[in-house]
Amino acid sequence: MRSFPISETSPVAHRATLPGSADVVVVGGGIIGVMSAWFLAERGLSVVLLEKGRIAGEQSSRNWGWIRQQGRDPAELPIMIEATALWPKLAADCDLDIGLRRSGVLYLAKDEGELAKYEVWMQYARAHDLDTRILSSAEVAELIPSAARRWPGAIWTASDSRAEPWLAVPALARAAERKGVVIREDCAVRGFDIAAGRIAGVITEDGRVAASQVVVAGGAWSSLLLRRHGISIPQLSVRAPVAATEPLPEVFAGAAVDAKIAFRRRLDGGYSLAPADFHELFIGPDAFRNLRGFLPQLRASPFGTRYLPAAPKGYPDAWGTDRRWSMDRPGPFEAARVLNPAPNRTQITRLTREFAQVFPGLGTPQIKLAWAGMIDSMPDVVPVIDRVDLLPGLTIATGMSGHGFGIGPGVGRVVADLVTGGAVGHDLSRFRMSRFSDGTRLVPGPAL
Repeated sequence: MRSFPISETSPVAHRATLPGSADVVVVGGGIIGVMSAWFLAERGLSVVLLEKGRIAGEQSSRNWGWIRQQGRDPAELPIMIEATALWPKLAADCDLDIGLRRSGVLYLAKDEGELAKYEVWMQYARAHDLDTRILSSAEVAELIPSAARRWPGAIWTASDSRAEPWLAVPALARAAERKGVVIREDCAVRGFDIAAGRIAGVITEDGRVAASQVVVAGGAWSSLLLRRHGISIPQLSVRAPVAATEPLPEVFAGAAVDAKIAFRRRLDGGYSLAPADFHELFIGPDAFRNLRGFLPQLRASPFGTRYLPAAPKGYPDAWGTDRRWSMDRPGPFEAARVLNPAPNRTQITRLTREFAQVFPGLGTPQIKLAWAGMIDSMPDVVPVIDRVDLLPGLTIATGMSGHGFGIGPGVGRVVADLVTGGAVGHDLSRFRMSRFSDGTRLVPGPAL
């Protein structure tokens, strides 16, 4: 079985000379950082994108590869609709086939109660004229005729898409570079340069870059960087396993999930498999610090089905991770360049068994690659997308809660207009920073 394609040992692809100054510095080379840099460059700004490890080395390449409008939090949905329209245009700018296919997303109901929840979400689909519809059991059987399992119904959005994350995000980064974005991998940002109470640049392991605007899109690392400067967000991360099969006959062209397993057709002819609802939470200082904020989520649905006493050494919320470092010496971002968590092998075995039970005609699938990613989440399962009033010049886009890959282009465009003062075009009040301090009750939305 192969190792994951992007890791700390992958060759550095972006070695641009670090400039002394730029209009904007973007911290983090995942989908949100790459897309923010892309749209900032389109607005004529000089942009530097800094990544401590590798572009898309973490969750941006390790996700399911779904590009879905279906089931989104109502506040995210307008941005996701925009992202859906942007994806084909972005794919056309890439130097390879990123696997973008409009093949639909299917949520398979386990019982009538779940179908009723789908019916409730349909009000948001209708409000935005989506092609989402509820399918009967017979219609599901028509859509997936070779499935041995029978479901009472489903919710289906034919206009939703799929793509290959570890192809797409690096290709988008190369396209952003062609637009003028300066990209530097293996270059950790140790902290912000602050003058007269506002952003004046960043301090990296290779020196200072002056900039009046900084965007933090650091995924699971964002909280650690921000806390160094007195900015607190209640962010936690969970480990989630995924597997890729060897090529198989096509049993479904899109992406689907039921109560046990999620599966998606891949560009290489195999399927990506993942547990429908299994995560592992490493208990660390932030888990205790943020417990109160996450209680509503824990009560509604356990945040993870398995809790582990400590994260691996160097992880953002590991007990031994340095939380008070000087910017003139290496810090935690240089100690762990890429989060490359080992997958839960018991879950991978279960996935192969579940997929074989759903599609017995395929036999037992052969797994060619298994991996895990760290999904950064917020208590209300929606991100922070906001300017920071306490530190003018700083914009945060993090906590995508497992929704980042598909919505990334839309968020990148929004971030670019937040930074430049342009028309954002969407209501961002649900994503504001102040919701964690103004007494707002943090409740997960009516997403599926």
